[in-house]
Order: sequence, then C-alpha cells, then structure tokens
Amino acid sequence: MYMRYFSRLMSAMAGPRPVVISGPSGAGKSTLLKKLMKEYDSVFGFSVSHTTRNPRPGEVNGKDYHYVTREVMQTGIDNGEFIESAVFSGNMYGTSKAAVQEVQAKNLICILDIDMQGVRSIKKTDFDPIYITVQPPSMAVLEKRLRDRKTESEESLQKRLRAAKVDMEFSKEPGVFDVQIINDKLEEAYGQLKHALLEEISLVKKGNMSS
Repeated sequence: MYMRYFSRLMSAMAGPRPVVISGPSGAGKSTLLKKLMKEYDSVFGFSVSHTTRNPRPGEVNGKDYHYVTREVMQTGIDNGEFIESAVFSGNMYGTSKAAVQEVQAKNLICILDIDMQGVRSIKKTDFDPIYITVQPPSMAVLEKRLRDRKTESEESLQKRLRAAKVDMEFSKEPGVFDVQIINDKLEEAYGQLKHALLEEISLVKKGNMSS
C-alpha cells in the first residue's frame, strides 16, 4: 500500500513543470489565461487553493476552493504541505503540494495564479516552476483600465494602485521571473506567453498522444 502510494506520488511529481503567473490587478492576467485555456483546453489545469473563508453563494467545495478551518490549514502549513500561503482580510489562503500534484498526475501543466507574496514564498522552496509576470505598460494605463471597470471605490482603487507600484518594482528584481510580459497589445502579449510555454505544451501533447 505504502509503495503504491509512493510510486503514485513520484509519478505525479514527475508530471509537466508547473507555471507560476503573477502580476497586478488590471494587468490582464485573467484575459491571457482564458485565451490560453481556450486554445489548449487539454493541456493546462488550475490547482484548487485552500482557504479559511466561507464559501460565497454558488461556490463549490473542491472546485472553487478547498474550504477548511484555520486549525486544519495551520496544521498543514506547519507540516510543510503547502507551497505558499498568505493572509488576506483575516482569511488564510494557500496552495497545497497535493493540489498541484493532482493536476500534474493528469499530465496537465498546473497554473498557479498567485500574488507577489506567494511568489516570494515559493522561491524559498524546492518547487521548480516557470515564473512569469504580466505587467501593464505603465501606471497610467493600469489606472485607466481599473477605472474603466467601474467596480472599485476610490479608496479601493488607490489601494490597488499602491499594490501595483510595489508589484511592478518587484517584477524588475533580477532572477525572480523567467519571463516578463508587458501587456500593451493583447495579441502580442498572448504570443509571448505562448512562446514561453511552447516547450512544455509540446511535451504534454506528445505525452497525451503516446498514452
């Protein structure tokens, strides 16, 4: 039983190299990821994060998040079961190793859409993903995008802009990211994202054809 579990774990870990994608709100990460998932629907998968917050209406446990208690999550973090974790608005969030392995076991490239804090956490582990940052061409463009959404109060908008400024500086630190994409023109940015992942994509496709 133990050996079977161990071999399953090893084969899961030997799956495609995961991708960590980061960048400020309004940079266009979600739009780029949607395009990627649409074009390569059988190549990529998202890891399901853990959180201690309560589910919102319509959210499904195990699909949107793994909803757990603070005790369960803290124990998991203490036991080294999480690749990264952070606290937002009093709630804990994190990515477990098991959640990533679950995606890899299906021979899919696991995408982790995480913030700067998460990237710093992952850098301290032996986890070896491809690090990609998506950035706006300028703060002025980012502000316009966020204002055009009309979903933010002025206070919330300013908070996002302050966070974005720190994020943009962080993305320039040498050795943090493998690929930096400036999302000025969407198609060009998408081309860069695809190019950065082509090698992994072809490996997955080859693996799927031979299985």
